[in-house]
Amino acid sequence: MLPRLRRFARVLRPQDADAQDLVQQTVERALASRKGFRAGTRLDSWAFTIMRRIAIDDGRKAQRWSRVVSPEDDATPQAPDPAQAGEGLRTDALAARDAIHALPDDQRQAVALVLIEGLSYAEAAQVLGVPAGTLTSRLVRGRQTLVEVLAAQGITG
Repeated sequence: MLPRLRRFARVLRPQDADAQDLVQQTVERALASRKGFRAGTRLDSWAFTIMRRIAIDDGRKAQRWSRVVSPEDDATPQAPDPAQAGEGLRTDALAARDAIHALPDDQRQAVALVLIEGLSYAEAAQVLGVPAGTLTSRLVRGRQTLVEVLAAQGITG
């Protein structure tokens, strides 16, 4: 689960340190409230829901207290591991990442849960606390925006 939690955390918190903190908080809260997990439900959906709620709470705190998040620096690399892909693929991956981060929050979360994490529409809708139709609408708009942005940069399928 940790790699999947880390990926979703990077969608919610683009800064590496913030994403790592979010994963840590999620695991701590999940362990502390493990009695609240219902048998027969998916563990990943439950954990993503916890993570999203923590992210929302943190965002509200940040707004209230006007905290400033430090900019990305050398400690948080911009590129994937060079051993994993060629230069062209890395450039495309960075463009896709940037395009995903540019989406509105609701679309970004829908895209991450369905397209990246592989949750069903119903599961993603449950994690986000919205009706399945709303999730579908957000996902369609997010996909359309990604296709348009990436096509404008010459990146295709």
